[in-house]
Amino acid sequence: MPRDPGPDFLIVGAPKAGTTALHTALTQHPDAFLTRPKEPKYWLCDDAPPPHWSGPGDRHSQQEWIWRARDYAELFTGARDDQVRGESTPFYLWSRSAHRRIGEALPGVKIIAVVRDPVDRAYSNWMHLWSDGLEPVADFRRAFELQDARAERGYAPFWRYRELGLYGEQLEHLLRHVPAEQVLVMRYRALVDEPAVAVDTACRFLGIREGQVSSIPRDNARTYAEPGWRTAALGPVVRAGAALGQFVPPQVWRRASAPLVARLSGRDGHRPHLDPAQRAELIQVFADDIDLLSRLTGEDFHDWLSPVSRGSFDERAAAGEERARRVAREG
Repeated sequence: MPRDPGPDFLIVGAPKAGTTALHTALTQHPDAFLTRPKEPKYWLCDDAPPPHWSGPGDRHSQQEWIWRARDYAELFTGARDDQVRGESTPFYLWSRSAHRRIGEALPGVKIIAVVRDPVDRAYSNWMHLWSDGLEPVADFRRAFELQDARAERGYAPFWRYRELGLYGEQLEHLLRHVPAEQVLVMRYRALVDEPAVAVDTACRFLGIREGQVSSIPRDNARTYAEPGWRTAALGPVVRAGAALGQFVPPQVWRRASAPLVARLSGRDGHRPHLDPAQRAELIQVFADDIDLLSRLTGEDFHDWLSPVSRGSFDERAAAGEERARRVAREG
């Protein structure tokens, strides 16, 4: 009998924690089928149009959400009968209502949650929006403090720099609706430091062959936009265009905005590290939640309490390659 169209697994989060990298790696696996678009966001919608979020660019991006059941089912019809089918929407980990919907509609689904140091994740989240011209606040610490006010104004989840990193609370709620044996929590650092091992861990959990994917592509980090005349002049233009973009097909604004966003960064697109003092202050926001995550998973996440940032995907991957070369030379 043919299977009902729908996912066998979901990659649920967290945003800016490596979900795109894992998704792209699994698309290379012959036993896996992953949707296009990558993030349909269906389980955020409950068979109704998406919430009317009001942050810069929110309504433009919502045009691409898949909210009709028949359209969501259609995403999986290209899969072979012998493939596991999945999709990746990192905001499912954050959404309590998505937990309930998934638990009710997909009782056997397997869930992979990729988590990252919550301060590094929040900083990367801010840098993504800032470098796209959508975040108007050039100071990460100040933008971090604006979360509650922005939430009250109806900004979309991606603006919740603090809330998206409370993985312990999110996982605790998810496990009320999905059995623990159907949930795999993976670390961002595993994807960076040992990509082949990380992918094989996911494959073993999904019940598909190991050893089919040897590498993970770089993540979708933005080139940093240095505060200055470019961001002062072009940022408002990008935000105004994103607001108007809700009235045209998504691809129209995407093509129109690309040259503007590219010019924001100029030639020197270095990504500055978060100041250790700021990081030490912010990590206390997450300390209790890190304890909770450690208790729920039985894995120690207290290395996240370090005042030292681990850097971007590319920086960490480059450092890992250098370590490997040094070991090879010394060996």
